[in-house]
Amino acid sequence: MEELGTIQVLVNGEKLSLPDGATVQSAIDTAEAPYKIGASVGILKKSESVRSESVREYRVKTTKGELRLEIIDHLSASARRWMEDFRQYEGISLRWGSKDATAFGPFSESLKPERNLTKLDKYDVAFSAGGYNPSNFHLLFSLAEHSADYGAPEDGPFAKVVGGKKLLTSFERSDRILEIEPVIEWQESAKHLVTDDTNTILEDGDGLFTFIMVELALESPEGAEFFFGLIKDGFFEVDYESSSFISDTSLKGEICSFENFEARKDGAVWVRTAGYGTGKVFISRDERTASVVHSVIGHIQQGIELIHMAGKGHSIFVKTDPAPINILGMGFKEAEKHLEGLGVELVREGYKEDDANIVKLNPSSTIDILLAKKVIATGAPDSLVIRVELYDELAPKSVDFFRHAVGLTFRPIGTLPVMMIYEDTYLFKAAKSAEKYKEILPENVLVDKTKAFEIGITNQAAKRMGIVGVKTEDDDLFGPTGEKFSSTNIIGKILEPEKFKALTEKDTMYVLESNKEEIE
Repeated sequence: MEELGTIQVLVNGEKLSLPDGATVQSAIDTAEAPYKIGASVGILKKSESVRSESVREYRVKTTKGELRLEIIDHLSASARRWMEDFRQYEGISLRWGSKDATAFGPFSESLKPERNLTKLDKYDVAFSAGGYNPSNFHLLFSLAEHSADYGAPEDGPFAKVVGGKKLLTSFERSDRILEIEPVIEWQESAKHLVTDDTNTILEDGDGLFTFIMVELALESPEGAEFFFGLIKDGFFEVDYESSSFISDTSLKGEICSFENFEARKDGAVWVRTAGYGTGKVFISRDERTASVVHSVIGHIQQGIELIHMAGKGHSIFVKTDPAPINILGMGFKEAEKHLEGLGVELVREGYKEDDANIVKLNPSSTIDILLAKKVIATGAPDSLVIRVELYDELAPKSVDFFRHAVGLTFRPIGTLPVMMIYEDTYLFKAAKSAEKYKEILPENVLVDKTKAFEIGITNQAAKRMGIVGVKTEDDDLFGPTGEKFSSTNIIGKILEPEKFKALTEKDTMYVLESNKEEIE
């Protein structure tokens, strides 16, 4: 009997009892749910009448983590058997594993084993009967494309692993299946609420969704880095929605390599790599065919419900698997400690002393580093790594140009080679010619005088558009780049002037952006 004065809710799929009057915030705190201030959360109201008649996906919770299965053919005997009694497979343990497959069991089944080869693709799921004995059935997960006689029913595989794929090669004999839950699909008419107000009161039966987990595709290392750049503040900002997808156009115009040609299933994350809208990132709400201009970079592993509820203007908190390896700007010792936990070896290059700052990685992408289990990190003396404050509110478009040009859009540290130094003027030219695809219209232009150590960029009113400059003394006549005031946009300031004044024309300045908390 339910305790008086409590409500039952689901928080990111986990059952939770809360007192009457509980808020979104209290549910987040009690469940220790992933959440970031400012994020939009989804609240799905209990409404049995709008559930889909057939369930397409199931969450399989194991001692190692969560798998997500998608039914291939609802009409097959194996699929029907699974849907009728999937809970009977809870509690079964890993029985055996090979390079081709891993299996949990045993259990009894009414299905008929066949003495035939079964063709399996990678990540297929099928029933298999050891010795063709109906009392010795197992749940088999395929690790590679192959054919073998597993005593499987005639219909072969009935499902596919679409989430948590990396777990399949990590299972040990002590691992078991803990719980299996259907992923209920809700029609758009289902009553729901999306809000960033964590004081919202929850009701009995509500489902609360606070984040999405994106499992990044190993086939898309560059796409993963592009996605990390998009969500570096933690959010997927929905600025367009349709019945088929939601999108974030923050990086529209940025180039991302095409890497992964595959069908875009519900929950697929992809980026447009060519044509109009290049750089836009989408998350699918339905099934779409593969496209030569849309590279799939990942899939929603958890929180697909939030994707279907969110609309234009909502900010979705995102976590990724794997998480980005953010060691640029770190010292070698700190980075080595961080990478040790990931099983990655760090090789020092360039300036190798302990007081160095890491300014470059090879390979440069998180996925490639994890696959190689090794990274060559180039260090630079601390004297060349200079903190800056950028004026986002005063010159948002110019600051956006600067970040793109020096590499701060996708990395925490940017590169800005010294072009020329004369008298009190330091000029820089970024290696990336962002002016080829981004405008620098006059914005936050100088009025009275140039202040020492403010960062200026020449706008398109002058020929040398895109040149970055800093003066070490105030100047009443010319801007930081030597241009007249009307041709100069002020985008920020140097926070470490003594380091800056020590730069020479042979140097490259490594730009480390300081956040508001550090400045204050």
